[in-house]
Amino acid sequence: MSTPGDVPVFRFGYGNDEIGPDRQRLGNKGAGLVAMADMGLPVPPGFIVGTETGARALSEGASFQRRVKVAVLRAMRDLEDVVGYRFGGSEKPFLVSVRSGAAVSMPGMLDTVLNVGLNNVTTEAVSRITNDPRFAWDTYRRFVQSYSSVVLGLEASLFDSVMAEARARRGVESDGELPADDLRALTEAFKEIVAEEAEPFPDDVEVQLEQAMVAVFRSWDSSTAKRFRSLTDVNADGTAAVVQAMVFGNRDARSCTGVYNTRNPSTGVHAPYGDFIPNAQGEDVVGGAHSGFELSEEAREASFSDGPSMEASFPEAYTKLLELGEELEKEFAKPQEIEFTVEADRLWLLQTRAMNLLPAAGARVAVDMVEKGLINRSEALARCSLEDITALVNSRVAPGSDRPIARGLAASAGAVSGTVVFTSEQAVAAKDKGGMPILLRPTTDPKDVHGMAASAGILTSRGGQTSHAAVVARSMNRPCIVGATSLAIDLTQQSCTILDQTIRAGDVLTIDGKSGFIYLGEQPLEQPAPSSEIATLLDWHAKASSSDKEA
Repeated sequence: MSTPGDVPVFRFGYGNDEIGPDRQRLGNKGAGLVAMADMGLPVPPGFIVGTETGARALSEGASFQRRVKVAVLRAMRDLEDVVGYRFGGSEKPFLVSVRSGAAVSMPGMLDTVLNVGLNNVTTEAVSRITNDPRFAWDTYRRFVQSYSSVVLGLEASLFDSVMAEARARRGVESDGELPADDLRALTEAFKEIVAEEAEPFPDDVEVQLEQAMVAVFRSWDSSTAKRFRSLTDVNADGTAAVVQAMVFGNRDARSCTGVYNTRNPSTGVHAPYGDFIPNAQGEDVVGGAHSGFELSEEAREASFSDGPSMEASFPEAYTKLLELGEELEKEFAKPQEIEFTVEADRLWLLQTRAMNLLPAAGARVAVDMVEKGLINRSEALARCSLEDITALVNSRVAPGSDRPIARGLAASAGAVSGTVVFTSEQAVAAKDKGGMPILLRPTTDPKDVHGMAASAGILTSRGGQTSHAAVVARSMNRPCIVGATSLAIDLTQQSCTILDQTIRAGDVLTIDGKSGFIYLGEQPLEQPAPSSEIATLLDWHAKASSSDKEA
């Protein structure tokens, strides 16, 4: 640890700080990175400015933020010496991510800025070093878009429409098909939008880093973050900021990014669960705007997906990812959610944290881990209270119901019938009137958290199993289906078309978050028989209660 003045900076992946995974001080993300680095796992090096500093940066303002800047730039010099690149260098430029990390997981609520350190000079250097101008300008374009949204507060729609026009002119469907010249022109167009809407985009990389840090700290006090903490009773104070060497899932055709869960969060089955996207960066997966592909070939076949699986496309990285996932699950004695990037066939781990499991999944995992000797019965019972166990069985659509009209990705188990709403405000109003709203959106984002909390179920037409909608729905124990691509949602008209059926606000749908099926109208629901794991936990509780009475 280095401590310039009163601003401690904690290193990981290099040096010998021996700080340990202190989640209160380092934040959940930082503590996970420290633990993985200490285990010798493939983690890009970086440093953490802790939660206490983040809280002080908000409360003490500009004078303290200047001291933070001095500490961070000093830490950057040390990190540059390790990687052999220079931040803002015209020959071998060094790029970093600035990521948030509160002591308690707040999925999607706090901010991140990737690719910090790019301007026209450094982008040309990246193009020259990699001999890949398309990669260089795609990365700069992403940075301008992300920085403008997170730091300057511009609406993403300002850039999305320009991207859509560029795809239409080129006659392609995805951003990945745009050539380097188009991406260079898009970057300049984005910078013009920024200058018109806010201020000139900064070329000074130290300004970029400073402002990205401030934005990450500031996101703790955003209305969406405050609302999430209120709804979920999160008790923490401030977010850390993690500055880390960039690795690039958009580097080339041998690169990808994704999220891997060591268990199925709805059922607890010990099998790979998650999404990946080839030639992409992390925000493409977790943001929900892009639908990911399955990790395993078995899951791909079961989902009837036309896309690739990671297992088939990146077999060596996939095998290594599963090995490291098993190692992390044993280390923490909890199922893990792991963010990863593959850059030119090399696997990197960017985050690990305990998974959000639905109650029935938690029961299965607790029993399984006792049987494997990872935890004892007392720990299993502490994780699964008797009150929780009696409510563990999720409802499902009963046999004899109508035929489903569509299917998406099963993201959070449980079935529910309710009335369709298209905005979070409508969801809150419907719940206040005693209704059971189902929130129907193309995707969700942190601004929707209050609507998700008010909804009985959540349905999106885009996104994957680790998108914002899926992760937050599981944390709230709401039935959820994502990536239902056959749904054509028109938010302007407050309608959704499924085949030849038009759904409007107030119409009734039934969704089954375990099967992924969507039904028109109210369907009969049933409670399946308790699983063997639930029966086992009830037996353990009875024996523990008997022992307590005898004592």
